[in-house]
Amino acid sequence: MSLVLASASASRRQMLEAAGVRFRISAADLNEDALTAGLRSQGADAAAIALGLAEQKALTVSRRMPGDVVLGADSVLALGPELISKCRNLAELRALLRKMAGKTHQLISAAALARDGRILWSQSDMARLTMRPFSDDFLEAYLATDGEAVLSSVGGYHYEGHGVQLFDTVEGDAFTIRGLPLLPVLTALRQQGILAA
Repeated sequence: MSLVLASASASRRQMLEAAGVRFRISAADLNEDALTAGLRSQGADAAAIALGLAEQKALTVSRRMPGDVVLGADSVLALGPELISKCRNLAELRALLRKMAGKTHQLISAAALARDGRILWSQSDMARLTMRPFSDDFLEAYLATDGEAVLSSVGGYHYEGHGVQLFDTVEGDAFTIRGLPLLPVLTALRQQGILAA
């Protein structure tokens, strides 16, 4: 059996590579907004949405790659009752970061393994991050340095880089913040025989 990552996320790819996991990439290419809206209409909270998206990615790719174990993953950011989406441009990112400054948000990252259209395992993990109040000068410098690169990240930051300067306090696993509950994923991969036990 081989492992397929159903995500184009550079952060997830880097975490798996750094951990010595061999895999191929085949992005799921789902309409995440429509899936999220459907889950919300059923009363799903942020954790259930993250898990549902991760499972759908894994299932979608596993159906077109028979026999392979597929890892799907997703992250959802909740600011109070509001779910935060990826920003489309720097103006949206600037407004979002101003809104999040001085507040605590929850970042839920979920992962799922599937084979032949069947979920083998899934799990989510949550981190709580408190963004510090920051000056307009800092915000503009941050956007000039990281802005375009973080548009693909929910929340508009790369915690493993310059984005760590946005925060006062963080509770939770750094891998989860980067988009993958890596240690549980590694355990599941060992249980599935993808990694040596």
